[in-house]
Amino acid sequence: MPSDISATAESRCRRLVVWLVPLLWTLGLGLWGLSRQDSVWRDEAATWQVAGRSPGEIWAMLANVDAVHGLYYLLMHCLFEVFGASTATLRLPSVLAVSAAAAFVGLIGRRLAGFWAGLGGGLTLGLLPAVQFYLQEGRPYALVAAGAGLSTLLLVSILERAPGRRTWPRWAAYGVTVLVCALLNWLSLLVLPAHAATLGWVRAGRGVWLRWAAYGSGAVAGVLPLILFSRGQSEQVSWIPPLTWHMLIGPGILLAVGGLGAWAGRPDRSDLPERGALPVAAVGLPLLAVPQLGLIGLSLVQPLFQDRYVLFSMVGLALLIGAALGAAVKACTPRLPRAAGLLVPGVAGLSVLALLPVELDKRAPASRIDDVLAVAGEVAGLKRDGDAVLFVPAARRDTALVSPGAFGGLADVALAASPAASATLKGEEADPARIRAALLGQRRILLVTDAETVAKPPSAERDKAKAAVLREHFAVVADRQVRGRRVTVYERRG
Repeated sequence: MPSDISATAESRCRRLVVWLVPLLWTLGLGLWGLSRQDSVWRDEAATWQVAGRSPGEIWAMLANVDAVHGLYYLLMHCLFEVFGASTATLRLPSVLAVSAAAAFVGLIGRRLAGFWAGLGGGLTLGLLPAVQFYLQEGRPYALVAAGAGLSTLLLVSILERAPGRRTWPRWAAYGVTVLVCALLNWLSLLVLPAHAATLGWVRAGRGVWLRWAAYGSGAVAGVLPLILFSRGQSEQVSWIPPLTWHMLIGPGILLAVGGLGAWAGRPDRSDLPERGALPVAAVGLPLLAVPQLGLIGLSLVQPLFQDRYVLFSMVGLALLIGAALGAAVKACTPRLPRAAGLLVPGVAGLSVLALLPVELDKRAPASRIDDVLAVAGEVAGLKRDGDAVLFVPAARRDTALVSPGAFGGLADVALAASPAASATLKGEEADPARIRAALLGQRRILLVTDAETVAKPPSAERDKAKAAVLREHFAVVADRQVRGRRVTVYERRG
């Protein structure tokens, strides 16, 4: 009897450790350097400035732009209202989401391949370079990864549940989770064919297939209006280049690593806490491969290939790496029983050291294309009362929207309607003739634009008009470039 009690206590302790340690580990990685030296780049600036609007203003904007991120913007608005606008409030939801995803990986890995596989997979997720980038990002992709981890855990628990046991509450939770993820980013629906591949792999019964189809279809039906409506805003992704062979190198490497992990992590199931016929490769490999291949297929029709859209596939990669680590521990145990227990923590520690340059890079302002807060500081130091300000392109107005205090006293002479009033992200500017007339009435103008290394020639007629007036009637008296942005001060000749 005492031995049974001891074994039960050990099992409970392991169940706690397998999800709690990865959660705390990933949370620590996320909180490390969270502010990125008080920098915010253009994508996060969109979240920041929209979250600062009222719900009515956000709803009006979604009719014109960024409908795909509507739920996320409303969530961030609530957080900004409660906790205030800051880089911590902006990024902490992503940190918590990836931490939760790591916990889900730990639980899935334990069910499928044992304690060490779960712990190894959970610790791995937050160390993956792609995950480290979006771990501290004020955008919805980390939240989708957490949802994919939860929906996969629910599916695994259903498949390993004894026949005759009630499963509809878990199926309902599965459908709701998939729906919420799709409302955050409808490309997350690629998790459904990944799960279908798992069902096919394990030869799930007809009843399981019918329930998966019913709840999955419900999620698709719930998000279908958003998908159809957002197709009318497809110009937002017109900047994504067509798919090329070199863009497939990254997915190819991921699939190769995942395949090796699936091959290496093929332990027998004699020591697992639960019995079943669900191998870890049947869950991890489809979750890694299907979203990647699905996005590649969609990109052949319309360019959409961006790794962040399928960030949730990294959950599958972490599962496979965890299974390989679990198999390595089992292989070492007969010969080196004491050292075997140190294998997973040791590999995690060594990985942190080996990836230290990557980790430091992801936490530096230079890891992003620009910094809207740094350029706002330059504007505050260069401006004088009565100066005018121009933005080329108009989207660079985001720096004034995130840091309005730095632009106090400056006249935005090209602006006809503010972003909130026009229900847009960047506002509506006057026609070229009116912009030209307004500029000719100014003595000093501050131009906020991209740094030379990333700047593109003006394409819009308004921007061409701005450049022509500055070139013909003004002279440069100061020029500052900082973190991907540029501020140039012009004074009227004569």
